[in-house]
Amino acid sequence: MKLHFSITAAEELRERRGGSYVLRRLFGSAVPAFPPKFYLVMTKSMADERRSQLEQYLQNVTLDSNITNSDVFIGFFRKLQQDTFKIQTQRAFLDVYLADGSNIRLDIQTSDTAERVLEVASCKMGLSRELIKYFSLFFFQDHDDGALSVVKKVADFELPYVSLQSMKELHCKLGIRKWYMDPSLDTLLMDCRASLNLLYMQAVQEVKRNWVRPTEGQMQELEFLQKNANKAKFLELIREMQFYGYVRLDPCICDYPEEGCSADIHVGNNEINCCIELPTKQTKEVSFKIKRLRCWQVTFLGATKDGEDDTLELRFEYNDSGTWQWITLYTKQAFLLSSCLKKMISEQMMKAAKKGQEMEIKMPESTKNSEKSSIQQKQVVHSGFISRKRFLVRPNEEDCVFEKIREEDL
Repeated sequence: MKLHFSITAAEELRERRGGSYVLRRLFGSAVPAFPPKFYLVMTKSMADERRSQLEQYLQNVTLDSNITNSDVFIGFFRKLQQDTFKIQTQRAFLDVYLADGSNIRLDIQTSDTAERVLEVASCKMGLSRELIKYFSLFFFQDHDDGALSVVKKVADFELPYVSLQSMKELHCKLGIRKWYMDPSLDTLLMDCRASLNLLYMQAVQEVKRNWVRPTEGQMQELEFLQKNANKAKFLELIREMQFYGYVRLDPCICDYPEEGCSADIHVGNNEINCCIELPTKQTKEVSFKIKRLRCWQVTFLGATKDGEDDTLELRFEYNDSGTWQWITLYTKQAFLLSSCLKKMISEQMMKAAKKGQEMEIKMPESTKNSEKSSIQQKQVVHSGFISRKRFLVRPNEEDCVFEKIREEDL
């Protein structure tokens, strides 16, 4: 989903408040140059180009969490959002929905960031402060046919109240969901009643919406545990089931194994799982493993013919039987998918680092240095993270948003 804001607001921030210049003084070359200004009267095509350049600037400037966590950037972005939709800072009420359909009404300021809103919601639910990091805010849609679409993860610096104003036509709601891709992390949240309830509600919802695929026997066990309100056992059992802990995307189009195929996508457990319908109407299930994925990029393709929606694609380079090839998914949830890929890689790296530390403690001092070097090499090979970061920086691909976008993708 593309970010919308006014060119006038962005220019004012740059010229009067000097936001981009201050960022460059603080963070140096990590901050891209602000797009040059047109000094003549702009035509519609020029305005569209300018808006695209400004959007690209914001995409690129959010690559570094040190920048996005700074007061200067948060103030810069807050002003930009508020000026675009002409929303002054004032008291407001904001509904945050839980997975069971209930909601928490929060008393906030219209200028509150997602990070602040999540803190307020967590406090109201009784979620312990150290567990907040395992959850995040998301925009989602409930469809008439019972389907659930998670549109995107809300960036920590984003203003949820303002963003909802820009998404009125999409009928989006703001919800809280767990934000990790490794189901084993559930065990860290079981001792807190609030986090246990959040996990349980989301698990029940995902079974109901067919995100998870239990067998007939497993389904009977789940129904029994749900009837008896045995939440801990329910979560313990569901962790064994196919696609638990995955994020399901809306059906989309892909070019694998050939152009024009439709695909149902689940992302999780270090894979992108695609159930692909071929032009012959046959189905083929394909698992793209993260360890064989070298890089990916998200690209804006422009508006659709009716002019209502932005078209996005996510392309990734994949090693298929020893040959590298690009595979493209055309989906409005490209940024959500990119966020999920980043999350899985970061969790892999954290696990590898923790394992390395544990091995260091157990190993004799004489073998630590050589073994540590070997572990670090293996981490790079499995994640492809370092080489991917270099590979994607191509100055001539100005219309692409590359893999190194952080979890806070716009």
